[in-house]
Amino acid sequence: MQEITVYRWDYGKNMKVPIGVIFEKRKIERGTNYIDLLRLAQKRFAVNAAGAVHIFIGLSHIRRRILPERTSDCSMGYL
Repeated sequence: MQEITVYRWDYGKNMKVPIGVIFEKRKIERGTNYIDLLRLAQKRFAVNAAGAVHIFIGLSHIRRRILPERTSDCSMGYL
């Protein structure tokens, strides 16, 4: 899973402000990954349609957090 930071552009301070994160669960790259993640972030974090324009995701600042996958093999201690 990849944790992707969602930002809102603050025009008063002229800087991006982190407002949350979304998780990408896709294991393979598709052609619409960026667009789908942006739509998800806009739905989740925008107050109205006009505010959705100021929301973007920072793919250059992806913090990769690899979470353990659930397996039937209990040798790693995960159930």
